[in-house]
Amino acid sequence: MEGGTEKFLGIPYAQPPIGDLRLRLPQLRSSYSGTINATTYGDQCYQQSSSSSTSVPPQIVAGLVSMNAVFAANPDVPYSEDCLNLNIIRPANISADAQLPVLFWIYGGGFTKGSNAMLAYNGTAIVQRSIDIGEPVIFVAVNYRLHVFGFLGGKEVKDAGLGNLGLHDQRAALRWVQNFIPSFGGDPSKVTIWGESAGSSSVFLHMFANNGNTEGLFRAAIMNSGTATPTKDVTEVQGEYDFVVQQVGCSGASDTLACLRTVPAVSLVAAANNSGSLNGYPALGGSPFQPRADGVFVSQPPRQLAVNGKAANIPFIIGDVQDEGTLFSLFNMNITTEEQLANYLRTYWYPGAPSRDIQMVLKLYPADPEAGSPFGTGSANAFSPQYKRIAAIQGDSFFQAPRRNFLARFSSRQATYNFLSARKFIEGLGYTHGTDLFNAFGPGDMTDYFIRFTHNLNPNGHSGVHWPPFNTHSRSTLQFNDGATPLNVTRDTQRLEGTNVLFDLSVKFPY
Repeated sequence: MEGGTEKFLGIPYAQPPIGDLRLRLPQLRSSYSGTINATTYGDQCYQQSSSSSTSVPPQIVAGLVSMNAVFAANPDVPYSEDCLNLNIIRPANISADAQLPVLFWIYGGGFTKGSNAMLAYNGTAIVQRSIDIGEPVIFVAVNYRLHVFGFLGGKEVKDAGLGNLGLHDQRAALRWVQNFIPSFGGDPSKVTIWGESAGSSSVFLHMFANNGNTEGLFRAAIMNSGTATPTKDVTEVQGEYDFVVQQVGCSGASDTLACLRTVPAVSLVAAANNSGSLNGYPALGGSPFQPRADGVFVSQPPRQLAVNGKAANIPFIIGDVQDEGTLFSLFNMNITTEEQLANYLRTYWYPGAPSRDIQMVLKLYPADPEAGSPFGTGSANAFSPQYKRIAAIQGDSFFQAPRRNFLARFSSRQATYNFLSARKFIEGLGYTHGTDLFNAFGPGDMTDYFIRFTHNLNPNGHSGVHWPPFNTHSRSTLQFNDGATPLNVTRDTQRLEGTNVLFDLSVKFPY
């Protein structure tokens, strides 16, 4: 027990995905016998380690250390394949029939890292705050398989119906909540799914799964920094599947997928560590382990879903930080000329795009450091001749543009709330990816809005700054700021022409 809350940690929600259950759909736990030790975190799923030769500018080192508080794994918790567990934090001493709303957290980490044991994600402050403001909720945090174990692509994977296993894990955990959360005082009809970064993209894909049929698993969604990845079909990363097979000695097997189930887990981890990642050149376009169309969970390439897919008709909150691209663009500082940047965009982000489209992007996002990200910092933080320009393009292409498309498509038919976070400035990186989580988990004012939304399907209370729903006419956005005006309502119009162009390009030329 901690303050007015209590924790149940490391509860297995599925059978261990080991042995013949490796690289298979999760097998949901339907019953339990004996005693479960719910006082310590369950194992973390194996992470992808990536080495980067990028030399970090000295002026951002201190800021990265503070960011590590959000993104660092828990060094005291082991890693294993047997990691399909969840944590529950609830108000202490509630009755089994309390029927409290549930906030279901999906962590980020590029689908290659992250866990529910990360100390910054424990949810205790959120639950305590929900008690303090008289809107008590239960917090649930799920583990799901990563990289090779959870997002391996290839024809063999697609033919077996085993793409995007990490998303299936999340869905299985949501089914577990339906079955068992009443025993903890929760209401299974009042679940809000919430994620950041890869977790936010996961929330997006849950909204489009089954042609928008939620199966009653959730009634609302919150997305911090992530929607549709600009990826294609799982068969497009056949080379990665073949590489993993070769790395672990399964090339000669008649059934390579079956062979992958027999090799030591550490061999698969080593293969993942030798693969592309988000933490290196070419950054966001470089990881083979991302959600892709598999014909089962993800019925179309994610940005095709964003254009013509059917989404769940539920209320949602969605938002980004101001400088989404700066953190990832540290790995692209070897690009120093406009010609190199044009080739990079054409090769990694918009493969096959004609030169006229690339030139349009370069015109809308000029080389002038004062126009780049971190925005509003003048000529400062120009760590390379193209760094701030790449950061602006990368942040808009992968985050701001698909968020705006999502709002434009669905805000007329369902309640949608848009935010922008410009709080917790990181030296050299600005309001970079992940800085909103300091507020959301703080607890801070973002926490209060999210709690009320979970409780009432409306983020507003009886006092404070009113957060209006988004529509394409007013484009109303709640902005979280540093300084004397911590909250204000603004219009979401910055670089709107640019984000429209970037989104269209990513749909036509996914990677």
